[in-house]
Amino acid sequence: MPHQVVASDYHMVRPEILRRTLDGTAAVTLADLGSTDRLVDACERVDADALITDIATPVTEEALARLDLSVVARAAVGFENIDVAAAEEHGVVVTNVPGYCTDEVATHSVALLLSAVRAIPEVDSRIGAGEWPEADSTANEIHRLRGRTLGFVSFGAIARRAAEMVGGFGLDLVAFDPYLDDGALDDLSVDVELVDFETLLDRSHYVSVNAPATPETRGMFDAEAFARMRDDAVLVNTGRGAVVDEDALLTALDAGELDCAALDVFESEPLPADSPLRDRADVVVTSHTGWHSVEASAEVNETAAADVRRVLRGETPENRVDPDWV
Repeated sequence: MPHQVVASDYHMVRPEILRRTLDGTAAVTLADLGSTDRLVDACERVDADALITDIATPVTEEALARLDLSVVARAAVGFENIDVAAAEEHGVVVTNVPGYCTDEVATHSVALLLSAVRAIPEVDSRIGAGEWPEADSTANEIHRLRGRTLGFVSFGAIARRAAEMVGGFGLDLVAFDPYLDDGALDDLSVDVELVDFETLLDRSHYVSVNAPATPETRGMFDAEAFARMRDDAVLVNTGRGAVVDEDALLTALDAGELDCAALDVFESEPLPADSPLRDRADVVVTSHTGWHSVEASAEVNETAAADVRRVLRGETPENRVDPDWV
């Protein structure tokens, strides 16, 4: 009898790829999850050995205690919706898929930056509404990139790739990452200076947030941080929405404490229909699509399923989440 795998049907999961990768090892059941009760019900119906899910389903201690899972695979880089410590206690392996969308998110970060700096969405929208805007009539002032400073908050693989991508723009590059020392940047093709957080805020015309949501980073960009930033600064966030206090961001924009923002991630997703972030000329928004490409979508599903297959066969997964990371 083959193993049984339940997969959530959120935006990352591609059932046809999971089934192809797990063929001969496990049957895949697609379920509408999103809550502990729905998760437990779906897994109990098929006596599931494994779960493949995305951000929308909380994999709680209660669910892990009620089920007899061998592995929970997060089809993404992050794993904040999974109680990793509880999984360890119940003997459940947790895996993720690091690196599958490094190029995509780096590209999206640069695209958001350029869109905001050049006011492209605003001008496009106004032309579509019948206007022909004057060059100096945009909500934010448009400046030359060369000679200005771009700061990265968290400097992992995505930020490093983005730094390399903007290498020809003539920007000065700085980064804040408390887990790195100067020697960690020796292999980069561009010059990046490591600085503390306050120095980054003081100096940066553009700030790229690439940080995960951790106890240390949640609400990192609050009223105090925005007050410290340059009045002509641009904030780009492709990390996690929880890193930026959206109320503080809106207040700062209204007060002229920064020029504009470009966001792909939010405190609550989907972004509420009544969110003021949806309809501002000084804010560019995308719907957490920075990860996406045809290639990345295939890779994240193939990699997640391959690690599930390894665990179900009694092998060691390639991308096990260490409980000490939480």
